[in-house]
Amino acid sequence: MEAQEHQAAASEAPKSGHNEIYDEDGVVLASFLAHIGAAIADRDTLTLKQDVAALHESELGHLLEALQPDQRRSLVELLGTDFDFSALTEVDEAIRLDIVESLPNAQIAQAVQELDSDDAVYILEDLDQEDQDEILAQLPFTERIRLRRSLDYPEESAGRRMQTEFVAVPPFWTVGQTIDYMREDNDLPDSFSQIFVIDPTFRLLGAINLDQILRTRRTVKVEDIMHETRHAIPATMDQEEAAREFEQYDLLSAAVVDENERLVGVLTIDDVVDVIQEEAEEDLMRLGGVGDEELSDTILAASRSRVPWLLVNLFTAFLAASVIGLFDQTIERVVALAVLMPIVAGMGGNAASQTMTVTVRALATKDLDIYNAWRIIRREMGVGFINGIIFAVLIGIVAATWFSDPYLGCIIASAMVINMFVAAVAGILIPLLLDRYGVDPAVASAVFVTAVTDVVGFFAFLGLASLWFGFG
Repeated sequence: MEAQEHQAAASEAPKSGHNEIYDEDGVVLASFLAHIGAAIADRDTLTLKQDVAALHESELGHLLEALQPDQRRSLVELLGTDFDFSALTEVDEAIRLDIVESLPNAQIAQAVQELDSDDAVYILEDLDQEDQDEILAQLPFTERIRLRRSLDYPEESAGRRMQTEFVAVPPFWTVGQTIDYMREDNDLPDSFSQIFVIDPTFRLLGAINLDQILRTRRTVKVEDIMHETRHAIPATMDQEEAAREFEQYDLLSAAVVDENERLVGVLTIDDVVDVIQEEAEEDLMRLGGVGDEELSDTILAASRSRVPWLLVNLFTAFLAASVIGLFDQTIERVVALAVLMPIVAGMGGNAASQTMTVTVRALATKDLDIYNAWRIIRREMGVGFINGIIFAVLIGIVAATWFSDPYLGCIIASAMVINMFVAAVAGILIPLLLDRYGVDPAVASAVFVTAVTDVVGFFAFLGLASLWFGFG
């Protein structure tokens, strides 16, 4: 009976294909998950190979993220050689490590030989050095040298993201020889848009686009039609800088060269898109003070990534509280101040966050530099002052009406102008100063900007009230 029910579920389950495993929101269908989960529980390798092995690598990645940890490991085990390891480049680091560490190194070594070099590096780079060495030792010599060279480059560099499979020819070849070479060689990359021209030492001389090859007669020499590669990317360049080169010059691929200008790989647009997404997510997470945390991280790992900046925030909170303590007598005499003072600090904090977000993003994209910094600072100061006036009028009227005290309305209005102006200045100057001294502004700005707006907001409001009412 159970076997009949499972067969019925299998016949109703969606088959592979983007429109058939996702719902209208792009989430993996619950029915498909249940179907795969049942097949895993029954160790039904035939169903799994039919419905999972045919998935695109990104679809398989989404499926892995949706499954429970023990189901993921069982799925990879049951699929065996039919499991597409390139799907591991589509999942969170914690999930990738969980799967890879459950497999014998011999199986990983066999699998990475079937992958493009950039995908192989992406999987190997997270492993311990001992496991890396053991896996690489089982690979053919040429492939081992290529992967080792990529792994020796710094993390998040172009050398780590490059693909070491490329097409390179000498300048004295004809177009006909080049075409014949591409037709006959079995080790060419699966897809490429450029052919690179090199000298005997592999020094990069130029490049030719494939469409130009197709338009040129066979007898023409390569050196006569090649163009200079003006955007060759150093292998040690940060991947975010490399992505910016692609964005600025509308590149589909770019040569990657070592310190001697020798061709060592090629960076392609699909890898750059991944880099752009990773960097954007990283900046967003760091603005929130959570570092490189991922949804698949354990409770302890997530807690550990958040604690450091929460400790700093606790210190700055005590600093703001000490400012309030200076005016305890004033607050005791005018209770309305305790009701209104969070408004001043809160508005300043939000205004500063807006400026800080714009500034950090402009620094990341290199849109803010020494040539336009002062103009942007003046603009943000103007925005802060104008917004301060607008909200000062609003809160002043509300406070005066609420507590039937026009003087209190004037005090909070004045404090609002001061704090909104200071918030704008802090929101741009603090990230600039942190960047100037080599501290990542995306990580550190929020805590310090919030501290400034809290301290200034409380001090301005309570200080003005003490002066006006004669307390303190």
